[in-house]
Amino acid sequence: MFSAPNAVRLRVSIDGIQPAIWRRLVIPAHWNLEHLHLGIQAAFNWWNYHLHEFHIGGLRFGDVVLLEDGAGPDDPRVFDERDVQLKDFSRSGSTFTYTYDFGDNWRHTVELEEWLWLDVFPKKAICEDGAFARPPEDVGGTSGYEHFLEVMGDIEDPEHADIKRWCGGHFDPEWFDLDLVNKDVGNALKPNVRRRLHQPKPKRV
Repeated sequence: MFSAPNAVRLRVSIDGIQPAIWRRLVIPAHWNLEHLHLGIQAAFNWWNYHLHEFHIGGLRFGDVVLLEDGAGPDDPRVFDERDVQLKDFSRSGSTFTYTYDFGDNWRHTVELEEWLWLDVFPKKAICEDGAFARPPEDVGGTSGYEHFLEVMGDIEDPEHADIKRWCGGHFDPEWFDLDLVNKDVGNALKPNVRRRLHQPKPKRV
């Protein structure tokens, strides 16, 4: 057995939406916060088009150059997310916030559930479980997502046809495919990885 844990099981959930949209991931303990960001992007199939940051213990972590570009003199300092590894956290039960897209403001609660001693040193992350589809990119945050679901559920709504085309012709809020998500998470650190633009359509029987 390793003298120190080599992986951590964590749960990531999107705040402000019920029922909860979440993923349970097993992440190599040596990953830093930039790696975790990419893992979360893969787990929810976010497109990594927008800014992001972590809030941990009252401090901000992210891409220093991007986040400080245009920042005001009174804005809190940003620390480099590459300088913090998951193994730096001291205990299970720690929680912090990950925010993606400062316009839509998708806030995620990240909970470190359990430290793990795996027999084989992990080289990539895996997704163990999860529930529900994440909202479409650029839908307008939680209020925009609520409106989106209302329009998608009402074929008589004058916006229905345009919204349906915009989201790729299909959207099921209860969709979750563990095998597909796990494949995405396993490729999270690959360079130039391509994301699906839309939710997969159900196969015709």
